[in-house]
Order: sequence, then C-alpha cells, then structure tokens
Amino acid sequence: MRSTALVTCGALGAEVKDIVDRRGWDVDIYGVSALLHLYPARIVDELREKLHELRPRYERLVVVYGDCGMGGRLEALLEEVGALRVKGPHCYEMLAGEGLFHQVSDEHPGTFFLTDWLVRNFDRAVVRGLGLDRDPGLKPMLFGNYEAVLYLRQVPLARLAAKANEIAAFLELPLQIVDVGLGELESRLAVLVETVGGRQSGCASSSPSPQPLPPEGGGLLLVSA
Repeated sequence: MRSTALVTCGALGAEVKDIVDRRGWDVDIYGVSALLHLYPARIVDELREKLHELRPRYERLVVVYGDCGMGGRLEALLEEVGALRVKGPHCYEMLAGEGLFHQVSDEHPGTFFLTDWLVRNFDRAVVRGLGLDRDPGLKPMLFGNYEAVLYLRQVPLARLAAKANEIAAFLELPLQIVDVGLGELESRLAVLVETVGGRQSGCASSSPSPQPLPPEGGGLLLVSA
C-alpha cells in the first residue's frame, strides 16, 4: 500500500505538482477537471468515485479543494472515506492568503478574482462555459455587480498579464495584478503531507464558501478559490 495520494482540482494541478517536485514528496497526484466548477453539484460525485477507488491503495488521502459551491457536502464525503483536505474555502483564499483575501473581500466586495489557471482558460471556462459567446446579453446579468478585477498571479509572465488585461476589458472593469505566488497553499498542504496526524492542523476551514455567482464579491468560483 502506498503512503499518500493527493486528489486535486485541475485548476491547482500545476501548482500542486510544483510543490511536490520541489519538496521531493513521495506522493501520487490525481486530478479532477476544473471545469466541473460550472456544475458544482457534480464535484462531490466525481470526488466520491475517485476517493473510493483510491482508498484501498493508500494510507492517506489528501483532497486539494475548497468547498467551492458544494454547500458543505464535501465534509461529509471526507468523513465517509477518511480523507483530509487543505484548509480554505476556495483556491482564491488559498493563493491570496487569508489576510489579503479577507481584506479585499471586506474593503472591495465587488471584486472578481483571477488566477493563472483562470487567465489561461477564461475563454473556455467562462465565455464558452457560461454561454457568453452564444448570448452576450448574459454578461451584464452575470457580471454587473462586480466593480474590479484582481489577478492573483502565481508566475509573472507578460503574456498572462496581457491576457488578464483583455479579460478586464471584456468585463469592462479596472484590473489590478498582485504577485502572490503560491500564497498559503504550499504551507497548508505541507501540514497534511509532512506532519503525522495532520488532521487537526489541516482540517477544512469552517468559513462558508461564496456561491458560484455571488451578488457581491468573492469572484466566480470556476476554480478553488
């Protein structure tokens, strides 16, 4: 039986692999499609199938997901299969860090968040995924309450910055870019992978997750968060 399996949202797949490679962890990584965030009710079903498949083969299962619109159903699944999950309501908070995320949410609640993954996949996940290419009239209904775009940047690449500017122009919102790297994702994941008995230190946050299309703030939960 292998020691540890990480089951991660595809939107954090590159970041998780980078952490694993740099730290030399002897773990296996399994991804779940980030596009399931368009249908959050399906995430739990996909995770249940994957976790039950892996349970007999690993001593420890670590889920790299926030609640991400699942309405608390993820916690029941974790108990069901005896898995742990990285602390945090969604990937925006994990990557921004608790302090910065809550500061922005409190002071500028109408903020739409971007990450490297969402910048790369905006057309596929948002424009086509939400049908904006077929019905442009949906844009003011979905994004009319947002006031600004905040790009939580993992890697400072000029082409991603240019794409983020295109996204902000498409949404007709001002853009701010903040270099956050991996934020608190790495330290939170390390608690679960490197610490024996990490259940208490790495337990899921009790903070409620914003809805996929909130009337104010929190970003669009297409990725996790």
